Amino acid sequence: MRSLTFVVGTGRSGSTALSRILNRHPDVLSLNEFMASVGDASFPEGKVSGAQFWQTLYRPAPHFDRMIRSGLPLPEFLYTRRPGRYSADTTGIPALSLMVLPHLTDDPDALLDELGEAVVRWPERTAAEHHRALYDLLGGRFGRTAVVERSGYSTGWAPGLREAFPEAKFVHLFRDGPDCALSMSRHPGYRTILLLREIKARAGIDSFADLTPDHVRALPEDLAPLLDDRFDPALVRDCDIPLRRFGALWSELVADGTEFLARLPAGQGTTLSYEDLLDRPEEELTRLAGFIGVDPLPQWLDSGSALLDPTRRGSARRLPAPDLAELTESCAPGTRALHDGRATPR
Repeated sequence: MRSLTFVVGTGRSGSTALSRILNRHPDVLSLNEFMASVGDASFPEGKVSGAQFWQTLYRPAPHFDRMIRSGLPLPEFLYTRRPGRYSADTTGIPALSLMVLPHLTDDPDALLDELGEAVVRWPERTAAEHHRALYDLLGGRFGRTAVVERSGYSTGWAPGLREAFPEAKFVHLFRDGPDCALSMSRHPGYRTILLLREIKARAGIDSFADLTPDHVRALPEDLAPLLDDRFDPALVRDCDIPLRRFGALWSELVADGTEFLARLPAGQGTTLSYEDLLDRPEEELTRLAGFIGVDPLPQWLDSGSALLDPTRRGSARRLPAPDLAELTESCAPGTRALHDGRATPR
């Protein structure tokens, strides 16, 4: 069985660069934004057939297609840069095709077809067993011995992944709070996340499955259109969202990740700081390689280090002093959680 590792974290923390680095290792199957693409829908309860499981991987993600149709694609959407036969306006873009498969191949449509032909023939089994079989299929297809899944905004999935894959290892990736929160504030995905959270709070619901037409009619005119099939991207891009809200989001996600890691058995969890990766790339990549079970090949260390930009830090320090102080205060709970987590023996 191939080793399995999940990299979880806030996102906007060098995680996309880490996926590119891992993808360059000849023994690592880098599953870029896999959980962000297929989500909880790929873990139905009970046993399901291969055809049923395939639908959870193939079925387009409505919220991502809606963003693309509205002229607000995320920079992580690789398929839209070199589109194939699928389109958000017509067919919808299969979940696996948007970010996962273009990371592995220049012909994601052909790989999707290849996977689909195999998966639909699989017998009934649990979702976790189907996932393991898929990882094994892809690992064999590309000749990789270790599987590493990495998604941004992923700490919420960690407990469920731990339950589904008790043998898996976890890396908690994080970045300096104010820098990360400032990056979130400029990213359409995180701006949308906060606006959708506001919709749920105003409606008094925990899930959009509970949203009713009455809830939608009661929403203000700058929020309700975000639920339409198409919306004005300016509603997200130009909305005035205080920086402190992104700092609070960073604190929440970092605290969740730190708490999760503290509950893991020794040897199954580790941390990775983006700043440490920038300062000591070869040392940190060597440590990461050992953790996931591959050799720190010199050529890989060189090429991986070259993908990191050491100037990408300290952006928050260029904010006006009052704004920086407010942002730093909103990040304080997460900063304390990281400090306490690092101080706790494992």
